[in-house]
Amino acid sequence: MSGRLLILGASGHGKVVGDCARAVGSWSELLFFDDRWPELSMCGRWPVVERGEDLAASMLPGDQVFVAIGNSATRLEWLDRLQGAGMDVAIVVHPSAIISQDVSIGAGSLVVAGAVVNVGCMIGKGCIVNTGSTVDHDCILGDGVHICPGVNLAGDVQVGNGSWIGIGSSVIQGVRIGASVMVGAGAAVVDHVADGLTVVGVPARPVDRNC
Repeated sequence: MSGRLLILGASGHGKVVGDCARAVGSWSELLFFDDRWPELSMCGRWPVVERGEDLAASMLPGDQVFVAIGNSATRLEWLDRLQGAGMDVAIVVHPSAIISQDVSIGAGSLVVAGAVVNVGCMIGKGCIVNTGSTVDHDCILGDGVHICPGVNLAGDVQVGNGSWIGIGSSVIQGVRIGASVMVGAGAAVVDHVADGLTVVGVPARPVDRNC
């Protein structure tokens, strides 16, 4: 067992990170940092000990850090900040997830219980591959991508930085999804999606994100 895992963000997503990290069992202790401290003192069963800005000063030799913030832009901003300060950013993969040996996973990414990531996939930094989702062969996920629970990506799908693939949606093989895209819950993506679009429905079609 290595040093402690210092987790930034004590929301519901933070509890999932904590639960996955506990299941991995690689850290001696899990400590949370959140700007709502001291009013917020616990994240699930784990203590919230200080504000986010105090994390760096709390690092001890052997410690790792993890950013448990749901918003992808904020998550990546903090990852860059922590890595730039020379901190060791963890990767957290729940032991029930099935990950091919021929998969690369970037720093600060989370793979939750029941997920499957198949051979040849590349997962960027700060990604979330959430509960029970499947990412088939040769998919490429950019930085900060969130694959929500129950999503199914067929083979050779590419998803650009910061995109959100909504719960229960499906993407057919070979589709290219741009950066900062939002795919609605239950959508079926059967064609390429340009940067910045929101697509919903079966088949998925663009809608005005401001509506």
